[in-house]
Amino acid sequence: MIPYLKTRNRGTWRVGIDGGLLEILCCPLTQAPLQRLPGNKLDRLNALIAERKIKNQSKVVLEAPLEEALVTRDGKLAYPVRDSIPVLLIDQGIALAQCD
Repeated sequence: MIPYLKTRNRGTWRVGIDGGLLEILCCPLTQAPLQRLPGNKLDRLNALIAERKIKNQSKVVLEAPLEEALVTRDGKLAYPVRDSIPVLLIDQGIALAQCD
């Protein structure tokens, strides 16, 4: 069973990744440790997704906003979290240089 943590976010409850699990997750491409993408950066990324300006590593334009994302500690790659499950597939990675 994967541990999750309930947290309060913008007036609603959401299920997030437990800190213990987060400590052992790493980027499938670089093996760099991962952390949660901060809310302000997630908001910026979602704004660009809404404008259809963000592609994943497979060059597919993202259309749906992310509920959460994990980012490498160097801030270069992010991975979506869907239904509280991190999608750690290389082709689903998002190069955050697109946000600049």
